[in-house]
This record gives sequence, structure tokens and C-alpha cells, in this order.
Amino acid sequence: MQSLKSNALEPTRFDLAHMSNGQKIARLLPVYGIPILTVLLIILFSIILPRTFPTMLNLRSILGDKAIIALLSLAAMVPMMAGRIDLTVGYGIVLWHILAIGLQVQLGFEWWQAALIVICLGAMLGLFNGLLVELAQIDSFIATLGTGTVIYALALWYTEGRQIIGALPPEFTNIYMTQVFGLPIAAFYVLGVALVLWVVTEYLPIGRYLYAIGANPRAAALNGIPTRRYVMGAFITSGALTALAGVVLAAKLRIGQASVGLEYLLPALVGAFLGSTTIKPGRVNVWGTVAAVAILAVGISGIQQLGGAFFVEPLFNGVTLVLAIGLAGYAQRKRGSVRHKTLAGAANAPAPTPPAPEDDQSRG
Repeated sequence: MQSLKSNALEPTRFDLAHMSNGQKIARLLPVYGIPILTVLLIILFSIILPRTFPTMLNLRSILGDKAIIALLSLAAMVPMMAGRIDLTVGYGIVLWHILAIGLQVQLGFEWWQAALIVICLGAMLGLFNGLLVELAQIDSFIATLGTGTVIYALALWYTEGRQIIGALPPEFTNIYMTQVFGLPIAAFYVLGVALVLWVVTEYLPIGRYLYAIGANPRAAALNGIPTRRYVMGAFITSGALTALAGVVLAAKLRIGQASVGLEYLLPALVGAFLGSTTIKPGRVNVWGTVAAVAILAVGISGIQQLGGAFFVEPLFNGVTLVLAIGLAGYAQRKRGSVRHKTLAGAANAPAPTPPAPEDDQSRG
């Protein structure tokens, strides 16, 4: 199977060693453009808003508020590796945060039991999505849109349009309220999940198989990869991570209501799509997704502090999603052209000259 590095857009150390400083900058800017732009935005807003933006309070606010979006973006990223999309990351969090509270205040479950049940249910929903996509052969967009709408309807039925309120143990609310080194613990959830996914996707065969399936499912199957198993595993992972985000959201809000959650769908997809344009351009990747969520968080926070209207955030997310999909498509086409040139170069390369046979005198 062809190596993923053979058609990468990001330069290798060998490439950089043979470039001038100007060429290095030209090659690295498209790869690390979003992280660089994030840093520049932080500097810009810090200069414009010196009293409110570069503060620990603002940092804690950004990390705490966007941690749930980051978890959902990482959840959406996993099926995207296999060329699928999971819209239940936005619909599922509605039901999961309601159940995380309802199981405690209405059915008397312990907080850890409620959290575990919700995560298991999220994984089961992911399994069901995987069965629809792989066994029933329904397009992943349609399948997850349908299941997402159903579970959203279940959330409405369960709550009857009312809020679910009750006394929650401090151990549960501390899932979100705890601070580590002065920062919200939710940010460390994102860091932990990102590290695990990074190791799995970059250093284990699972990640290479998912990328291979996303690039060409038929070729992956012909190479002996059990595509059905890995795609279903990707949906299960996405469902479990979505449920984890729902538990964190429940600990943050302390009330369950069906009107909360759907607003996370768009920024979660924006983070995943935009993440495929940086760090590893042309394919979704962990740190690209984290960087994409970071630039969204910084940009929205700065604009709001400058007096942006209430509609700025959805407008910003919508425009960014369109741009992200366009850039992702361009990066994938670019990667495809690199792959084509690599294969063409290999096909046109001269065959190696066989060694000359030894004559009788040389043997003697």
C-alpha cells in the first residue's frame, strides 16, 4: 500500500534542508497558516483590547466555552477520516446532556452511573449509524441526519418541552467546574482526547487504515483492510465522544433542555473541515482540528468584545464553513495531483540495470 507520506503536501525535513529561507516560508505558510493566523489574531486583539482580551479571565472563558465544541469536532473528525460524515454530533448532544441529568434527578442513578450509561448509549448510537451506512448502504449524510432527527425528537418527547431541573451532586458538577493550574478542566479533556487520537491516527495501523479507506475504499478492501469493521468503529468512537461532550455540557448547564445543543453542530463541523486545511493539508487530522477550533474561538471572542452583534457568531461560523469546505476540497485535489505525479514519476523511472555476469576469469 502506498505510504501516506508519499503524497503529503507538508514538506519533509529532507525537503526543507534543500530550500532557501524564502522557499521554506512559502512551503510552510499553507501548512501552518491557521496556527500562525491564530497567534496574529491574539496579538491584534490584545493590542486593540488590552484590558479585556489578554486576561486570564478571558482565557478561562474561551477554554471552558469552546472545550465542548472541540470535543464534538474531534468526534466528527473520526468518521471523516474514513470519508464519512456524522451529523449526530450535533443532535446527539441534545439527548445526552438531558439524560445525564434526568437519570440522576428522576431515576436516582449515581452520577458516575449516569455518565457511564450515557457514554455507552452514545457508542450504541454510533454502532447503529455504522450499521446503516455499511450494511444498509445508506449515505452517511442521510443516515446520520435521519437518526439525529429521531433522537432530537426523543429529547423533545422526554422533556415534554420543559426543563429538567434537580439537585445534582457536586462530584458531577465538578466535571466542568474544577480548575487545574487555574484553567478549566474541560480543556484538559480536550487535550487528553486529542493526544489519544493523535497517537492512534499517526502511529498505529488503525489510523493508516482509516485514511486509506477515506482515500479509496475499494483499493483499501483489495489490500485486505476490513473496511466495514473500521468504518463502524469510527462511528462508535464518534458516538462515544459525542456522549462524553454531552456529559460535560450537563455538568456545565446543570439543567436539561431540548433547546440547547443544536447550535453546536455547525461549529463542530467547521472545526473538522477547517482542520483538514492545516498541519496535514488535504486530510482531517487531530492538531489541525484543534487549531481550527482555536482560531474560531479567538476570532469570535475578539469580535464580540469589539461590540459585534448577537448574530456575529453564527454568521462567522457559516462563512468559515463554506470557506473551509472550499479549502479542504482544494487541498484534496492538490494532494491528488501530487499523488498522480508521484505515480507517474515512478512509472517513467528507468528500470535498474541488472548486474553484469561474472566471467570465468573473475571467478578464478
